[in-house]
Amino acid sequence: MQKRMALVVQKFGGTSVGSIERIQHVARWALESQARGDQVVLVVSAMSGETNRLVGLAQQINPVPYSREYDMLIASGEQVACGLVSLAINTLAGSRAGSGGSSTEKARPLLGHQIGILTDSVFSKARIQKIDTRLLESLIARGIIPVIAGFQGVDAEQNITTLGRGGSDTSAVAIAAALKADDCEIYTDVDGVYTTDPRLCPGARKVDRISYEEMMELASLGAKVLQIRSVELAAKYKVPLHVRSSFSPVEGTRVVSMEEMARHMKESSMEKVVVVGVAADPAQVKFRLQGLGDRPDAAARVFNALAKAAIVVDVIVQDTAQSSGEQGQLNLSFTVGESDRLLVRDVLQRLGEVGTVVEDPGLAKVSVVGVGMQHHPGVASRMFGLLAEAGIRIRLISTSEIKISCLIDGDKMKAAVQALHQGFGLED
Repeated sequence: MQKRMALVVQKFGGTSVGSIERIQHVARWALESQARGDQVVLVVSAMSGETNRLVGLAQQINPVPYSREYDMLIASGEQVACGLVSLAINTLAGSRAGSGGSSTEKARPLLGHQIGILTDSVFSKARIQKIDTRLLESLIARGIIPVIAGFQGVDAEQNITTLGRGGSDTSAVAIAAALKADDCEIYTDVDGVYTTDPRLCPGARKVDRISYEEMMELASLGAKVLQIRSVELAAKYKVPLHVRSSFSPVEGTRVVSMEEMARHMKESSMEKVVVVGVAADPAQVKFRLQGLGDRPDAAARVFNALAKAAIVVDVIVQDTAQSSGEQGQLNLSFTVGESDRLLVRDVLQRLGEVGTVVEDPGLAKVSVVGVGMQHHPGVASRMFGLLAEAGIRIRLISTSEIKISCLIDGDKMKAAVQALHQGFGLED
């Protein structure tokens, strides 16, 4: 019985296409996948360092550059990469056919607007609304590998838009969902998802499988392997994700549903899995608004303004001052990523009437994550105890059913990760 052809979307990150040699490696990989009988679609990021270079140019003109011009600029990095990868595939295929790469089209470079990736108009953080798959399906049927520039789309007014840092992951998953692909392979410079960042903790170990829910929490809390929006999309549309290294053929980490996890783990071992990983984010800023006023809508005004600017707010703490001079005045603290610091400052200045604004930069967030936590009491006390034993002061705490996060001083982050990773028995 003949094996059914599998449709596979392969996404290659910046390090995977960071040089001509690596681009040629990707070309060989794609052709070999096709030769094994798979139908292949490639999604590529900009070459490593290129997006940072382009962002730096924009910030020399405007420190808060997020606009249609900004998206036009930084989307160009992926255009370069997809052109080079497609050229490498066609050249290699032509060489193997003895034609010098000029007789057969084996790949075609495509930008977001060419395949109808329609987004909203939130520049630098656009969200995909729909994808027109007709051109992709036509190319795939003809045996041509589409090489798609990730990270970008186009809005209703034909403005080029970008999907936020790590947005090529989201492009790949969205395309896989639209095509109903059999697999979505995310190729990076690591060979899977680890219990924590190996650069912070040498004892970190790779996990074979992790649930969508756990991966979403890890991604939102600082793990850089996958963009959180890509995992949300994968969970919503049941897209199989496989995180693996572009430099090694070994099996990576499968991101799957909880039902799939249950099929691959004995019930007894599932009961023992409480904390699956430790995440850390070194770039956190706390904003404290003191004396915000006693209006019922005070907090709503602030967070509505931040939401309109597409700013993701993390830990939120609210209290009402009790001193005689400030009685009834609202104090509000929240954290954002360092990359949004100037934008938050601008939003608050334009909003006005937000009391005294105090910024506290240089903070880090450490978190423990695990679906099993919701049924195991004592995880929070264990975490706080481990940090206390390491002499680490907790600034703010945030919890959900499957994660606990603590805001700490940035220079204590590595020690905190190591203490938590060892204390929860995650060492290799």
